[in-house]
Amino acid sequence: MGRLLTLVLALCAIGGPALPEARALPLSPGDRVKVTIPEGEEFSGIFGVGLGGELDIPYVRGIRVTGLEAVDVERLIHASLVNQGFFQPDFLRVSVAVVQWAPVEVFVSGATFQPGRVLINEWSDAEQTQPPVQQAGQAPLSRFLSSALRQAGGVTPTADVAAVELQRGANRRTVDLSGIFTGTPFEDVPLIAGDRVVVPDRGAIDPAIVRPSQITPVGVKIFISNLTVPATGNAVAAIGRDATSFPYGSRFSQAVVSGNCAGGTLWANARRRAILVSTDPLSGKTRVLERPVEDLLRRSSSNDDNPYLMANDAVACYDSGFTNLRDVLGLIRDVVVPGALIFDVINP
Repeated sequence: MGRLLTLVLALCAIGGPALPEARALPLSPGDRVKVTIPEGEEFSGIFGVGLGGELDIPYVRGIRVTGLEAVDVERLIHASLVNQGFFQPDFLRVSVAVVQWAPVEVFVSGATFQPGRVLINEWSDAEQTQPPVQQAGQAPLSRFLSSALRQAGGVTPTADVAAVELQRGANRRTVDLSGIFTGTPFEDVPLIAGDRVVVPDRGAIDPAIVRPSQITPVGVKIFISNLTVPATGNAVAAIGRDATSFPYGSRFSQAVVSGNCAGGTLWANARRRAILVSTDPLSGKTRVLERPVEDLLRRSSSNDDNPYLMANDAVACYDSGFTNLRDVLGLIRDVVVPGALIFDVINP
């Protein structure tokens, strides 16, 4: 029985790989930490990480803590106090806990809608004025990679979310965020000030990521015109807020329907045409796409013929040849008939 138990324990020990050690959020300038030293109250208190990334406590200054976790800071403070002769190694106990996480600036480039410098985990007005209060297990969810991508406008339809690059100083790593769209577990990496995030471009649209998510826009706002004759306002033309706001992932054809550009008498309206005007926010170039409304609705699966709507796109619908002819004849009638009546009055 004893030999069997020994064998079972041995098998359990080698039965699978060890789980990765959980990592805490590294410190950045502006973070506030509570240092507790029971044997030296004069060294204890709440201190902020300076803009240079250094932590100053009484009698010990210039401890570099940027990018380190609280447990690493504990070791540094312990070593500094011992090396300067304040305590004996076996007598000193140091505890460091973060009491307030500061906003941090990171840099996002590549396949996002608004690349550039972004601020994440921004403090509310109350957090800026109230004294920090220690909270066990505090987790600043707005200081993670997904938050930075969301602040940069979200990833574009051509982004390679499985190969997002995180650069921290001389270190680089690749992060796979495809689990956001598939529901599989993924690592949302905590960021510190100065990190750089690069989103590669696949060069082709990935339909799986063109929908609302943690790292894509929730919706898009576009402009629509479907007027045969200019109206005095959008309400008269049946173009309201609901007709111009779409969930991210909606297509050109859905804007055409929402703008009342489709439907009605088939033989009179089937040859209406719709135009989509899109502007690349980076290059500033404008793309104009024109398609027959009926073809757009019946053959709507092509990304080239029926593209996804992006923020600030504009959609306009033009009338069919039948409608145009009808309006021209109506204009002639309005001009000729009153003119003939006036002529008969003047020349009885």
